Amino acid sequence: MAINNKVAPKAGKEKRKGLNKLERNYMGWVFIAPWLIGFLIFKLYPFASSLVYSFTDFHLFKGMTKVGLFNYIKIFTDEDIMKALWVTIKYAFTTVPLKLVAALFIAYILNFKIKFVNAFRTAYYIPSILGGSVAIAVLWKALFRDNGLINTGLAMFGAEGINWLSEPKYALFIISLLRVWQFGSAMVIFLAALKGVPTDLYEAATIDGAGKWKQFFSITVPMITPVIFYNLITQLVQAFQEFNGPYIITQGGPLQSTTLISLLVYNKAFRSYEMGISSAMAWVMFLIVMVLTIISFVSQKYWVYYGDEDGKGGK
Repeated sequence: MAINNKVAPKAGKEKRKGLNKLERNYMGWVFIAPWLIGFLIFKLYPFASSLVYSFTDFHLFKGMTKVGLFNYIKIFTDEDIMKALWVTIKYAFTTVPLKLVAALFIAYILNFKIKFVNAFRTAYYIPSILGGSVAIAVLWKALFRDNGLINTGLAMFGAEGINWLSEPKYALFIISLLRVWQFGSAMVIFLAALKGVPTDLYEAATIDGAGKWKQFFSITVPMITPVIFYNLITQLVQAFQEFNGPYIITQGGPLQSTTLISLLVYNKAFRSYEMGISSAMAWVMFLIVMVLTIISFVSQKYWVYYGDEDGKGGK
């Protein structure tokens, strides 16, 4: 009987321990439930349904009548859609390099010990916080309209004003300039990478007689190529998703010169209510970004240097 009394409390203790573990697992699901429900409803379901709709002629109010590949055929045969794709690619391949160059240049300057460097860093970072807002897009439109501040300044010097937003050859440049102006986030990342470059490399290069530019291209750039690669991917994805600037400033005009594919998706979905073709365009844009990302990852072994891999770059 004494032996049984000793065993019983041990079994009860193990049972209570098991219940506590079950309770902990239950509470974990309770805490994650809001995010999980939001993910299923607002992420996974729209993602899957858009793929299904892309193969139909689904109209928001008329429903669907046929299923097939006609939406994808239309994308590559419709002149307006192909023009929007071309404008989007041109926009991305214009803004991303310019933004990276501007961010790296300013980060390189701010990496030196100069007076009020923290104030300068803050000033250059602020556009990244404000740049994506509707208010800044409205302000940008006010600056470059026909009687805006830019043309007013040109008139003060006797120069003739330019139709920045009503001429196709200027409108996309103005939209791109707004994107390039928001280089602050990339600049901060570049600045952190620059501070991680070993100073003894610069000291050795100085002893060998290398100047600042030689050190920049022979030491700085190779050492921060992983960060350049990261910024390249993130900025490329963001460029293909740009919407606020073209929508607020030019509404896609003039002559569809600033109609990016994201703006066309919006117009087809929420103005024409053609959810099928808009879903197909969104998936084509997704596939283009995916292909460009894969190409970037494949190419990194030729130009990205990882210092912990025996000095063989990305290999």
